Amino acid sequence: MAQKSYTAAGVDIDLGNRLKAGLPELLASTHRPEVMGQVGGFGGLFALDIKRFQQPVLVSSVDGVGTKLKVAFAMDRHDTIGQDLVNHCVNDIAVLGAEPLFFLDYIGTGKLKPRVFTQIIAGFARACAQNHCALIGGETAQMPGFYAPGEYDVSGTIVGVVERSRILDGKRIEPGDAVIGLPSSGLHTNGYSLARRILFEQMKLKPSQRLAELGCTIGEELLKVHLSYGPLVQRLLNKFNPASSIPPQPRRPASRAGKHPNQDVSEDADAIKGLAHITGGGFLDNIPRVLPKRCDVIIRRKTWPVPPIFKLLQTKGRVPEPEMYQVFNMGVGMTLVVAGDKADAALRFLRGRRQPAWLIGEVVKGHCQVRLE
Repeated sequence: MAQKSYTAAGVDIDLGNRLKAGLPELLASTHRPEVMGQVGGFGGLFALDIKRFQQPVLVSSVDGVGTKLKVAFAMDRHDTIGQDLVNHCVNDIAVLGAEPLFFLDYIGTGKLKPRVFTQIIAGFARACAQNHCALIGGETAQMPGFYAPGEYDVSGTIVGVVERSRILDGKRIEPGDAVIGLPSSGLHTNGYSLARRILFEQMKLKPSQRLAELGCTIGEELLKVHLSYGPLVQRLLNKFNPASSIPPQPRRPASRAGKHPNQDVSEDADAIKGLAHITGGGFLDNIPRVLPKRCDVIIRRKTWPVPPIFKLLQTKGRVPEPEMYQVFNMGVGMTLVVAGDKADAALRFLRGRRQPAWLIGEVVKGHCQVRLE
């Protein structure tokens, strides 16, 4: 049979169709009862259960993975990229108190490679299942000549929901509140352009090289999955802001811990006042996004262990310390602003669930800035 003209031009429609035929099995673990129809239509259908809310507000976010992809290309490892993208998007809406509902992905590439495609989609599915988020659709574009050979780009859109009266907007933050930090797994998905320049251009290292101080290869360190804080945030809200939490609803069986993320019981009220996802912009640019204009946050840099990768980048790259805290997360992937008299209780709650957490600062009077001490 003669080769099709479009295939000869670099776009293999039949291959794309064969790969998409296996999607229902890959995405089965992400199913929620609200999902309608099948993946592969012109649009994804999701029937929001409005009986759970008085005034439901949909919360959306879109993002990519950035130049972390270059490390995946160099390592020829693509199973973590999908997780990075989903978890990043989940965190971006979690800071508003939102529960993720569904996710859609976009993959653009010059030539579709079955192994790479399957690894990426499997990563999307794994993270969506872990975050109780349905993967209801996406787009895969073959664009020969547009991307360098072996390269691709990914982006994702997430939609979640939160009760209007319980949106976490930071308006109640006031001097005397405490700042708690949750650990990151590493760089997450920001600062890779600078990290790659220091490690691969200045230090002349290769992704496959193992460094004793890291305990793994450079590539393995840089591909550590961006953590999701979404389920943990819902547990925190259910405990400390009980009226802000979305009532549990029947879904798939409970997690390994035996509970749905929304099943902790509390008599406390509204102790969690604001959250900041520490991504691009680090501490200096992200925390002010949730601060009232009359408040500053003091971050005490010696209150948590900074992972070796950041110390390596700072020393070898000769990066000024303030810039490190504006580019990288420095080992803290999410910050919580908590009422001062509830900080100890919040820390006990977190540590009781084997979740490391540190009291890293406090809110003071100021002008919507972060001060490093």
